[in-house]
Order: sequence, then C-alpha cells, then structure tokens
Amino acid sequence: MSDLSSLSYLIVDDVNSVRAFLRQTLLHMEASEIYEASCGAEAIESFKKNLPDVVFLDIELPDADGQELLKEIRSIKNNAFVVMVSAHSNVDNVKYSLSHGAAGFIVKPFSPKKINTILKKYQA
Repeated sequence: MSDLSSLSYLIVDDVNSVRAFLRQTLLHMEASEIYEASCGAEAIESFKKNLPDVVFLDIELPDADGQELLKEIRSIKNNAFVVMVSAHSNVDNVKYSLSHGAAGFIVKPFSPKKINTILKKYQA
C-alpha cells in the first residue's frame, strides 16, 4: 500500500483554475512532487521527463485529444495510473477511457473527497 504523499503527480488541464484546485487538493494530502501541463505537448514532455505515479488528464485540450494522450502515456509506461478528467461525462467517453487503460474518470466540477476516493484505488 502506497502512501499518497510519497507519490508524484502530473496535472494536465488547459484551465488554470482546475490545475490550481487539483494542486491545492494534493498539497492538502501532503503531496510534494506535483507537475503541471496546460497542453498535450507539455503533458507528454513532462510525463517522459518525470514518469509520475499518477496523472490527472483532461480529455479536451487545445492541442490534443486526451484519449489519444492516454494511449501515448500508457505506451511509455504501461502501468501508468491515469485519471481522466472532463466536464462531459457521456457514457462513450467513460467507456472508451476505461477500456484504454484509464484507472478512473472524474467529472468537473469535482470535490477533494472525489479526488481522495479515486486515489485510494491506487493503493488497492
């Protein structure tokens, strides 16, 4: 069982306030290693460089499709724990994400409790 504070995190979202909210939530969980990216290109660069334990990945980015980034991340690190984030929770998005290796799916707006719940899956 991993201690959530010892993990590294990558937050990928083009909306600064969403990244800030996730960062603050993770800091309250005592996370110390948090990386951020606002677009797909930054996300892949940061992922390759830092190989974070957990990735929060927005489905809709200005320069990339989060579903495609999920596949690319999983091809770099096949056991990557990727949580898809979206303002749109249609069934197809959720099914596609989970069938392509996402560990979970959260819908904006989300609460710190939801983040904590999804991260407990990492510990299981």
